[in-house]
Amino acid sequence: MTATEAVAGGEDELQRHFDATIDHDQRVEPRDWMPDGYRGTLVRQIAQHAHSEIIGMQPEANWITRAPSLRRKAILLAKVQDEAGHGLYLYSATETLGVDRTDLTDKLVEGRQKYSSIFNYPTLNFADIGVIGWLVDGAAIVNQVPLCRCSYGPYARAMIRVCKEESFHQRQGYELLLTMMSGTDEQRRMVQDATDRWWWPSLMMFGPPDGDSPNTRQSMAWGIKRHTNDELRQKFVDMTVPQAETLGVTLPDPGLAWNSERGHHDFGEPDWDEFKRVLHGNGPCNAQRVERRRAAREDGQWVRDAAAAYAAKQADRERGAAV
Repeated sequence: MTATEAVAGGEDELQRHFDATIDHDQRVEPRDWMPDGYRGTLVRQIAQHAHSEIIGMQPEANWITRAPSLRRKAILLAKVQDEAGHGLYLYSATETLGVDRTDLTDKLVEGRQKYSSIFNYPTLNFADIGVIGWLVDGAAIVNQVPLCRCSYGPYARAMIRVCKEESFHQRQGYELLLTMMSGTDEQRRMVQDATDRWWWPSLMMFGPPDGDSPNTRQSMAWGIKRHTNDELRQKFVDMTVPQAETLGVTLPDPGLAWNSERGHHDFGEPDWDEFKRVLHGNGPCNAQRVERRRAAREDGQWVRDAAAAYAAKQADRERGAAV
């Protein structure tokens, strides 16, 4: 047997072990062998998720100083802080795959990696904060709970805490809207207006239709995803319709109706041309979101430099003490 044949035989055995792990619904861990395609798919998905958490701080942080009460300010501060933590969990998960979070941030600000299109829409009034909690975080929960069963261990474990906190975010958003809907006519109009603006972008959060999603089939075969985009979108609609009825708002879809034969709600088609425009950098706030992320990275460089210098100084002291 030649050296080339021996290497090929070893890779075949590693592939069989990986396939058996997936087939038995077990977890792949960082030190395990994995195909390049599996690793690359995870890096792309987890990085996009991490970027979304960090960029997603911006639309709501914009309202911290304008929250109508101390209680609302405290809730919003806690939520934005949670989102920062989610981003850090997820960047840490990508590092177990051999990539550096600094490189990922460079790719984000240079337009070489994407984040969720939903965060490129503006927050026009405080009702938007409630609707983001209700619809955007509600969609995130539907999307992310199945990721707790992702085949890659570090990603799955990170999602357990993320989903618990997202559940809090969804509930606090809904509670804010319930309060506003029991208030003045103007407040009720604000909630309806925000619902009208955020409904369709929330449906787009699940990604393109299954027929136009190039990665879904392979991701499901690898156990990274557990459901298709359209399955998750349907679950979100079915979950949200009764919530809207309780809230007293109208979802802006004339095609929305219960289908007794399917046992699900029928609903209209999002504007996928708009989805593509926003995803490719031409949404209402794309340039602003990325520029603020770039500025934050540059403004914080001195902190990273100081931390690195301090770590180097401590390492020198420890080496000196060991001599």
